[in-house]
Amino acid sequence: MRDGDMTTKRDGELLAELLDIPKTVFETRTLREIMMAPQAIKGIGEKRTKKILMLKELSRRWFMTPNLRQKIDGAEDVARYLMPRLKDENKEHLILIVLNSKKFIVATPIVSVGSLTSAVVHPREIFRTAIYYSAASVILVHNHPSGEPDPSDADKKITKKLFQCGKIMQIPVLDHVIIGNLLFYSFKEDKIKSLKY
Repeated sequence: MRDGDMTTKRDGELLAELLDIPKTVFETRTLREIMMAPQAIKGIGEKRTKKILMLKELSRRWFMTPNLRQKIDGAEDVARYLMPRLKDENKEHLILIVLNSKKFIVATPIVSVGSLTSAVVHPREIFRTAIYYSAASVILVHNHPSGEPDPSDADKKITKKLFQCGKIMQIPVLDHVIIGNLLFYSFKEDKIKSLKY
């Protein structure tokens, strides 16, 4: 189904299609009625009621998400946001922070999981992910399981390449942050800093 097909359908029609039931079941019902008391509608059993309530909960979470979005103003914001997620990993994880035009986080997908000392990454994977999320800009983040965030020669080489690719793709790479144990390194600032809580 194309997106355009969905936008022309009424609420009841979409929900009926999702639940695989005749659209006549919801014909005279508003979306509010359906979501508030699905069990009161003839033809909606326990399983479908549960699915509607799950959909309602997902919708609630979706609408709450913009209020919880994190704005990134520098490497310390990056470290504060991702250090809890990465600090106990025993393999290198490369995460892409996808930002919108106002530098709010859109997504933080894992692009690559490597070994104890390296994470293999190709620019193609980075920018495919960035394009998928319609990124205005991105920040690269990876952890060093050793706890020491000093950049390796390989880190320096791939970072330079990715900054260049970002210019060509017109999706700027704002920084590459390496997460250690309460320490982080920013390629943009070219220094190691400690994270204070």
